[in-house]
Amino acid sequence: MDARRNSILKEIVETFIKTAKPVGSKALCDKFNLSSATIRNEMAVLEELGYLEKNHVSSGRVPSEAGYRYYVEHLMEAEKITGSDMLKLQKIFANGELELSDAINKCMEIISDLTNYTSVVLGKNSKDNNLLQVSVIALNENQVVAIVCTDKGNVENKVFSIDNTIDVKEIIKTSEIINKMLVGTPIDEVSLRLEEDVKPVIKRQIKQYETVYNIFYDAFNDFVVGNSIHIAGRNNIFNQPEYNDISELKRLANKFDDEAYIEKVAENDNDENEIKIFIGDENEFDPNVTIIRKKYHINGEEGTIAVIGPKRMDYQRIVSLLEYIDEKLDKRGGKDGK
Repeated sequence: MDARRNSILKEIVETFIKTAKPVGSKALCDKFNLSSATIRNEMAVLEELGYLEKNHVSSGRVPSEAGYRYYVEHLMEAEKITGSDMLKLQKIFANGELELSDAINKCMEIISDLTNYTSVVLGKNSKDNNLLQVSVIALNENQVVAIVCTDKGNVENKVFSIDNTIDVKEIIKTSEIINKMLVGTPIDEVSLRLEEDVKPVIKRQIKQYETVYNIFYDAFNDFVVGNSIHIAGRNNIFNQPEYNDISELKRLANKFDDEAYIEKVAENDNDENEIKIFIGDENEFDPNVTIIRKKYHINGEEGTIAVIGPKRMDYQRIVSLLEYIDEKLDKRGGKDGK
């Protein structure tokens, strides 16, 4: 690939990203001050190399997956985040009252609104978290909420319905026993210790110990098992022209409703510190989308933030937005870790 072909391919990719319309030779003549015949010849070479494809309803060309990959690796230029985008994200990080997970979720919601793509946050509870406190609040006569907190700031709330025969005081007493016996225990070991160490104690002190025990077992089990999934702009991607076919829309919508597919967004993600781009068949979620994602590790919390859009995605802008969030998360982690 010589400089001229690189420039032509770059222009075609960026024009198609903006317009979603195949790019013809006439549109490039003035840009490069070349004849239509010369442009057509260069486009034919790019097609032979596998970087362009011919649209069956137009004489223009569109980038292939290989063309997007070449663009991302060799032609895409670094882009600074715009002032307006930065301001919207800065407001989130300036709010010191927000928990880290909430800040991440709100930032990805903003990105989804700004780009009209879909964003995903896949959070994991770190094995480094230790139990800090478990508490119970009575909402009414038939409902209580169990709150589990870790020393890394992770909080899990779960509401339980209780029978009229259950005394809330016994549930509260059980939480006090758990705090006395298990505070400081790694969160992924709590369920086992609850069964082996705590259950025999509450069996002697709590009348309906089995029912009360299950409340706390379920609360801890939910904390440890599974990723938390936050999807923003679930339907935004369907505003893109690539998905105007109703069967394609339904097929992709079904994947967004399936947690097993959403979790594939983070599969095979061994690149701890890099923003990674997966185009079409390169990703595990769907061959008709591009996924741009980044892993994070902040003060015991870990997860993946990702943007899902068409292969005709505004790569430069998404990368700059994720870089900005990554930078702010690093500073937040340093601040919280002091």
